[in-house]
Amino acid sequence: MMFRGRGTRGSGRANGRGRRPDTTPERAPEAVPVPAAEAGPPPVLVIDALGRKCPIPIIWLAERIREVPVGEVVAVLADDVAARTDVPAWCRMKSQEFVREETLPRGWAFHIRRCY
Repeated sequence: MMFRGRGTRGSGRANGRGRRPDTTPERAPEAVPVPAAEAGPPPVLVIDALGRKCPIPIIWLAERIREVPVGEVVAVLADDVAARTDVPAWCRMKSQEFVREETLPRGWAFHIRRCY
């Protein structure tokens, strides 16, 4: 009969100390609510893309941002988690200002200031 010692292969322990390595996937940072006094001006245009998958919120934003005057804010409502990275990336690519992300009961509101 053969016995295996502690911390050896086959003991059921991943690193020999009784703890498995942390394998939790990294998540996007949570949005911090902004007090109303610091929230800035209300959006001139709200694009409701709730229930739509990316890239639809980005396409609608690209099509409709020209409707607002330069310097004004557009809000995009989206509940697809991909929008949390796609909207700020689009703003960097198109030289528009990503103002903030606001957590809503169902999704997020992304505020973008038109720069040109």
